[in-house]
This record gives sequence, structure tokens and C-alpha cells, in this order.
Amino acid sequence: MISQNNEVYILGSARIPFAKSQTVYANVSRKQLMEVALNALVNQYHLKNQLMGDIALGAVINSVADFNLARECLLSTELHPDTPAYNVQRACGTGLETTWQIALKIYTGAIDMGIAGGVDSNSDVPIEVSAPLKSALMNLYRAKSITEKISIIARLSFKDLKPSIPTVNEPRTLLSMGEHCELMVKEWNISRQEQDELALASHLNAAKAYATGFFDALVHPFMNIKQDATLRADTTLEKLAKLKPVFDLQTGSLTAGNSSPLTDGAACLLIANQQGAEKLGLKPLVKIIDVQVAAVNFVKGAGLLMAPTKAVAQLFARNKLGFDDFDYIEIHEAFAGQVLCNLKAWETPSYCKEVLGLDAALGTVDRSKLNVVGSSLSVGHPFAATGARIAGTLAKLIHQNGRKRGLISICTAGGMGIAAILEAI
Repeated sequence: MISQNNEVYILGSARIPFAKSQTVYANVSRKQLMEVALNALVNQYHLKNQLMGDIALGAVINSVADFNLARECLLSTELHPDTPAYNVQRACGTGLETTWQIALKIYTGAIDMGIAGGVDSNSDVPIEVSAPLKSALMNLYRAKSITEKISIIARLSFKDLKPSIPTVNEPRTLLSMGEHCELMVKEWNISRQEQDELALASHLNAAKAYATGFFDALVHPFMNIKQDATLRADTTLEKLAKLKPVFDLQTGSLTAGNSSPLTDGAACLLIANQQGAEKLGLKPLVKIIDVQVAAVNFVKGAGLLMAPTKAVAQLFARNKLGFDDFDYIEIHEAFAGQVLCNLKAWETPSYCKEVLGLDAALGTVDRSKLNVVGSSLSVGHPFAATGARIAGTLAKLIHQNGRKRGLISICTAGGMGIAAILEAI
């Protein structure tokens, strides 16, 4: 298909309040969470019976029972039921990946409007059985006699009955995201105090944004909560300093306070070209300019969560931009240490030369532009929802405050990173 050079816009976004897993949404399925966010988008932007060109939704912690999650969620809204939908997964970058895919379809002229988003729930985790029990169950299904069935059951031990709960540990290293980040902060000499200070800023910025009404049209009440239940407006450096390390108990610096919590939640975006916006009677907020993904071979020593440094550098090179060209910089706060490692790497000439292929340091981020209304440390991190949450937040920041340009940077599992540029209309 020949590109029509359509400009692609974010028209609006909607999400539910995020909550720590096994709390408010403990008995709510991931499908229900996504449906609530989608219905909020439909209601806010009067999309009843609208036929979307396509819908891309994702979940990292998903189940085979939700093999058609996106389409099933769509059919539980008042959007036109002829609207197609499909599932996407790029770990913590899923919400931004879905945005990119829908934007690309609009750019080519294949569709005029669509919806992107994501959901995750660590409360609604699919429980798997052990390999021996799985084999036994399949053999029982094929067995034709009572004797065969008894023989199959008799070979099982009690340990075979133990359920297998999925984790997000890296299969090649068997380390969790936090354990990998501990290795990174040690390599980059990031102190505990620096991490706690960044965490505190996230909470204070988010609390201020809620108090001033910034999130009123972005976050839609659900289950009797109106704001993110992970937010701690009353936290202090003293309180954060008292928390014990959680990944490296002896020499670690990552705590529950400077690491994003396991979170349940969903978020989505309405995306269109000019024709789609006019059809819906909506004014665009921002343009989606460019998106880039990158990866690092973390198994051979590169930091698992350092790939955004490459994605951002490649975006800058292609668009001839630098950090000073941005009014807002949204870096996903998987861990305070991860953000600080990325910031330090961009400032380090040797890293930029050896890893990014640059002749000099990429540059320094002005902290006054960084996560100005909080990010994942304070508002939470439902893996697949985070990208859509950040894009919706940044779109409003740029549009509401009359600024020109914003950057998104997200680290993901598997040693990947994804970055994007949004601009004012």
C-alpha cells in the first residue's frame, strides 16, 4: 500500500485508577478491567455505534482462555460490533506498541481511526499445572479403560500436583527485573539516596497533578476509587529510607519504595487522521511523529533495562533532535535505578560511543521536564497498560500547556526498549 502521508493524531485517552495487585481489583478479571477502560473512552468521546478501522490491545500476563481478548473486550462496549480487534504483546512496551501499530495503519491510509491500549492484572494470574500433571491429564483424556486411568493417576506424586504460577523472570538468566536492575545500579554507581529522591519526586508530582485536577478527564472512577491507589502523597525521604532492600537483601538498594509495584489496571487511546477526527467531531491533541524499538544482548552482560538508551538515540538521529528540543520527557519508572542508569548512560561519552555508536554523549535531561505529573513509581505499572497511560498523559500535557514536543521512553523485558515522539498540532 502506498503511503498517503496522513498525519496521525491522538484524540483522547481513558484509563481506570491503577491499584496494587491483590487489593482493590483482586476479584476483577483482566478482561473486565479492559472493558471498563474501553467503555470510559466510548462514553467520554461519544463513540457509540462508531465503526473503528481496527483496535489493538495487549496483556503481558494473559491466559489461553483470553486468546481473543481484544475482540471480546470490544464486543462488551457500545462500539459497532463489526469493528475488528487483535492482541499484541511487547512486554512493558505493549501499550506503546499498540499505539504504533494503529498509527502506522492510519498513516498508510488503510484506516482513518482506531483504538490502542493494554491491560494487566497480577491478581488475575493464569495458574498452570506441572509438566507431569499436564501429561497425565492428556493421557487420561485418551485413556479408554478404568484400569488405564488408575495406572496414570497412580504414577503421580504429591509434588506433581503443585500449581505453577507464572513470573516475569527472564528465562535465559532466571533473574527478575529487579535483580537485573540491582546489577545495573551497581555497575553505574547509582546510590540509594538518588533512587529514593526520584521516587519521592514521582509521588509528589502525581499528588500535585491530582490536586490540581490534571487527571480528572484521564482517570475514570472504578470500584469506588477515583485515583491511583498506589500513590503515596504523604511519603518522605525519611520514610523511603527506612524500607529494606527487596531483591538483594545484603547489599541491594532497590526497595518497595523506589520500585514500581505489581499493579492492576487498563488504559486506552483514541487515534485518528484528520478525516477520522472530523467524522467524530473531535479536535486532535497531538501528532504522533515517530516510534523506535531497540534491544540489547543482556545475557552477555549488557543491562537488561538499558535498551531505551538505544531507541532514543536512534529516534534523535532520524529526527535530528536532542533532549533540549523537548518540553516534556516521560521515562517509564520501572525502577528509580533504571531511570537513573539510562540518564547517566546518555551523559557518558564512552557508553554513547561504544554502545550507541555516537561521537559524543547524547546529552543531559533537564530534570524539571522529567515525569512532571508522576509516573510508574507513584501511579503504578500494569505492564501492558503503561505505554497507553504515558501517551495519554503526555498528549494532554502538550495540548493543555501549549508546549511543542514530548518524548516517551519505556524499558521492557527481554532486553528491549521502545521510544516515541509526540508533537503539538
